[in-house]
Amino acid sequence: MSAVSIENLVKSFGELVAVNDVSFQVSEGEIFGILGPNGAGKTTTLKMLMGLLDPDSGRAEVYGVNSQTDPIEVKRKVGYVPEEQQLYDSLTPRELFEFVASVRALDPEKTEKRIKEFVKALDFEKYYDNMIVTLSQGNRQKTMLIAAMLHTPKLLILDEPFSGLDVRTAKIMKDIVKIHAENGGAILLSTHIMEVAQLMCDRVGILDEGKLVAVGTLEELRQQSHEEGATLESIFLKLTEQEDEVAEGVSALREALTD
Repeated sequence: MSAVSIENLVKSFGELVAVNDVSFQVSEGEIFGILGPNGAGKTTTLKMLMGLLDPDSGRAEVYGVNSQTDPIEVKRKVGYVPEEQQLYDSLTPRELFEFVASVRALDPEKTEKRIKEFVKALDFEKYYDNMIVTLSQGNRQKTMLIAAMLHTPKLLILDEPFSGLDVRTAKIMKDIVKIHAENGGAILLSTHIMEVAQLMCDRVGILDEGKLVAVGTLEELRQQSHEEGATLESIFLKLTEQEDEVAEGVSALREALTD
């Protein structure tokens, strides 16, 4: 059974077709990256998979559970870190984690042990009892990650998870993702950082203007774009037809800086 199955997914907002007939699957033990320019439909796709948005047509499933008809069961199987930091600012991380554990009816002793392990690994002890409103962006990101993983989810959905993180914390988060995959879990990762996607992802799907323009391993994407030995960044720019724009921008900048 696939961890994620998305078939012919379509979502429009008025006249804007944000997601246009998108299909892909993610296997257990796989790190799958979703890449695309701003407005390509990445976050909309993830929200439909989570059951936070209903598609106009098509189907999204998590371990065989339909995201539209049974979103609560989907949320039991998923740890979700959205791009927008959605936190209760008046709580401390400790209070938030206790609240999440209560809502999910988690075993108190096991959850407390798990929290302590995450807090120590992420060097978070000194902020554990501070109000969330006082935390930096990076520490808020840590809070969201811990909250998302308290119930030991089978699937992690991470939307720009490395935003605002220092080098040490980003490295630990990358290791967490890799360990989760090694243990048979699945990861769906949306990121703008090409180097991260190239190093971490087993396969990548590239969205552009709501359409999935390419999907595969790095080598498969090289073949599709006819770019032997190219980096993921180069392939991405070619497949999203941004190469000329980038070249023109660099040329204009070079002239401006040498005048």
